[in-house]
Amino acid sequence: MDEVAEAAGVTKPVLYQHFPSKRALYRELLEDTARRLLAEVNAATAPADTARERVQAGFSAYFTFVTVNQSAFRLLFGASVRNDAEFAAVAEAVLDLMAETVAEQIALDLPTEHRRVIAHAVVGLAEAVGRRALFAADAEHDPELLAHWTAELAWYGLRGIRTGSEAGAFRAD
Repeated sequence: MDEVAEAAGVTKPVLYQHFPSKRALYRELLEDTARRLLAEVNAATAPADTARERVQAGFSAYFTFVTVNQSAFRLLFGASVRNDAEFAAVAEAVLDLMAETVAEQIALDLPTEHRRVIAHAVVGLAEAVGRRALFAADAEHDPELLAHWTAELAWYGLRGIRTGSEAGAFRAD
């Protein structure tokens, strides 16, 4: 807390006026990081004219956030967050909000739950690629290239989904 107070240019007592504990400060950092990530993805996808542009813009904003804000991404999706129930709930809420945003943008004739499952898969895809970009020494780090590759997979995968009356039908072809 001494280091945080010093970095913020305040005294430790002033810091504790705003955050009663280290946990409260950490939770606020998680929530702030989540708000920034979601805002950047939403801002990037809003002006897109087509669904394909939205997919590309969303992944681009996400991977730019990951590569520019590496510490923030690690804070939000690192192992230490997942090992604490309170902090894990914040991370899961972020994933749920991102998935809901993606689900709303899937312009396919699908039941709501089907759209949600696909949206969670897309979010999981982005998180996994983001983790690899940060933690694998030989990984690609260019956010635009990562976005292009991932958007292509997601876009062409979405194009193959059955819609309408076939949407709920399961067939082992």
